[in-house]
Amino acid sequence: TIDCACFSSPPVNFLQELPSYRSVARRRTTILPRDKQSGTLLKPADSYGSHLEGGITKNLSSQSIRKYALNISEKRRLRDIQETQMKYLSEWDQWKQYSSKSWKRFLEKAREMTTHLELWRQDIRSIEGKFGTGIQSYFSFLRFLVLLNLVIFLIIFMLVLLPILLTKYKITNSTFVLIPFKDMDIQCTIYPISSSGLIYFYSYIIDLLSGTGFLEETSLFYGHYTIHGIKFQNFTYDLPLAYLISTIAYLALSLLWIVKRSVEGFKINLIRSEEHFQSYCNKIFAGWDFCITNRSMADLKHSSLRYELRADLEEERIRQKIAERTSEETIRIYSLRLFLNCIVLAVLAACFYAIYIATIFSQEHMKKEIDKMVFGENLLILYLPSIVITLANFITPIIFAKIIHYEDYSPGFEIRLTILRCVFMRLATICVLVFTLGSKITSCDNDTLCELCGYNQKLYPCWETQVGQEMYKLMIFDFIMILAVTIFVDFPRKLLVTHCSSWKLIRCWGQQEFAIPDNVLGIVYGQTICWIGAFFSPLLPAIATLKFIIIFYVKELSLLYTCRPSPRQFRASNSNFFFLLVLLIGLCLAIIPLTISVSRIPSSKACGPFTSFNTTWDVVPRTVSTFPSSLQSLVHGITSEAFAVPFFMIICLVMFYFIALAGAHKRVVVQLREQLSLESRDKRYLIQKLTEAQKDVRSH
Repeated sequence: TIDCACFSSPPVNFLQELPSYRSVARRRTTILPRDKQSGTLLKPADSYGSHLEGGITKNLSSQSIRKYALNISEKRRLRDIQETQMKYLSEWDQWKQYSSKSWKRFLEKAREMTTHLELWRQDIRSIEGKFGTGIQSYFSFLRFLVLLNLVIFLIIFMLVLLPILLTKYKITNSTFVLIPFKDMDIQCTIYPISSSGLIYFYSYIIDLLSGTGFLEETSLFYGHYTIHGIKFQNFTYDLPLAYLISTIAYLALSLLWIVKRSVEGFKINLIRSEEHFQSYCNKIFAGWDFCITNRSMADLKHSSLRYELRADLEEERIRQKIAERTSEETIRIYSLRLFLNCIVLAVLAACFYAIYIATIFSQEHMKKEIDKMVFGENLLILYLPSIVITLANFITPIIFAKIIHYEDYSPGFEIRLTILRCVFMRLATICVLVFTLGSKITSCDNDTLCELCGYNQKLYPCWETQVGQEMYKLMIFDFIMILAVTIFVDFPRKLLVTHCSSWKLIRCWGQQEFAIPDNVLGIVYGQTICWIGAFFSPLLPAIATLKFIIIFYVKELSLLYTCRPSPRQFRASNSNFFFLLVLLIGLCLAIIPLTISVSRIPSSKACGPFTSFNTTWDVVPRTVSTFPSSLQSLVHGITSEAFAVPFFMIICLVMFYFIALAGAHKRVVVQLREQLSLESRDKRYLIQKLTEAQKDVRSH
């Protein structure tokens, strides 16, 4: 036994010697002397345990015992207490608790059943087991886009296509209400559709690839829906309003769904925003991915952790180097970065100008008859903007990767900045194409017919359909390029690396890496095309759904048989948040041209459901004018400045409140981290005292 003389000092004085007590006491300079002597800063373990148990016992009726972090014996004891409490309740209260438990159990079973109905569940789990959570997050993101496009297609189908199909095939007792053209100038209503008769076989292929010819007259494009409404037995279905509502609905649904999913990743990123020392500890002690079962992937994970540690050390070296920079070195590096960013802007401007020239050239020459040019020439002119955009997306990342090495950034910031530049490049090219088309549509050049109709009716009699055809061509060309690269580049490269590894050039070339950021940028690019084109081509989400389904299997086969995972692996939490952030940027960029097209550019007078309106948005004021006067006053009041200004001020106050609340939570987190650090120091102090006491006992 240990001699009690070793602990001759009072317990309170001993507790006051703890580092945590001293640290808190130094901060609380205004604390009363009697509070210091009583040791109120440290609660006894028994009182804390009894307090915790009392709180759990009070919440037994509303909370499941499974949710508490207790051992099995304590959970059994709490279950006995719960059963004892049930005996003293009335029959009504017992029935309510039993019903609540049964309902929760049913929901848990239903969630378990829905997990078995997940799309590609076994495939994604297999990928996760072989290649880790980073690559698995890419395929989960691809599955999310498949479901999103499927829901978008269902929204458009239910609001626009279904009423037309029910009337067209006489399933319901309804008739079409055609658009009255008597109030319009006859010259603006001329829409010369190309002949559907195929003179050459390759004309059919061109129509299939470009959306012209026989496809132009189908429900794939905007021009097919030249209907004012559908008259049912008791009401008239307003098709123009439904068409606009479907566009607003799929954009709002996409925004809410993306924000909901990204908030979860944002919370995890906030939790992971630790200090550098904690980052090292997390990588060493908690960095392993226990989903990995493959030996080669385990070796790859080892190298990935080594790479992350090297990158952290390199970032620490860069920070130290920045701290030691002189004024001359700082001016030199910032001047160099300014010059290199000017080069980046020049590259972007050159790409945008090339896309502008290619679009103008394609639009001016594709009006020729098919029989006046050969097959290759016609196809090249039709796909010239898509080809230029693809070349720009291929060349610019290589240039950006070379430039970033001279800007003297940390490795992590280099990756983020390069990805940000590539994201801007890929998504901005689509906007440049759309705005170039918009400028051609609205440019009149002293043409009386153009000024009469409000747009270039001679070149674009149904400009919405032609914009939809451009989006359709971008979608098809992007899909063809993904398949072509996989089949004609990745597979031959794998065969050469496998069977000709003795050649030095082949060894230097190496096997294709499955780079997660590049693949994500590719599918976000395709999704942005879908968001913009769904208004002009209502069936484009269905095509995008089929496209992403095929891409899933193509990428899975490519990952398993032709590619090797990148040594720079992503964590699943970081990957999901990054993917959704890029997707959110794509959605915001897609909303801009759609908003301008709906609200500013005059709608076509020769096709579509909005021929009787000046712009697409004019259907909303017309619908509001049919409301009762009281409801009209309410709508006008909500949309007026008198309501907007107070509403904006209230939103600002709410935002400031949440910012202050987040700051308070951040301070609490800092205090909790300090408390954890102090507790570790307390443990070291107690172990040191215990060791000294044991030495004193042995010496006596």
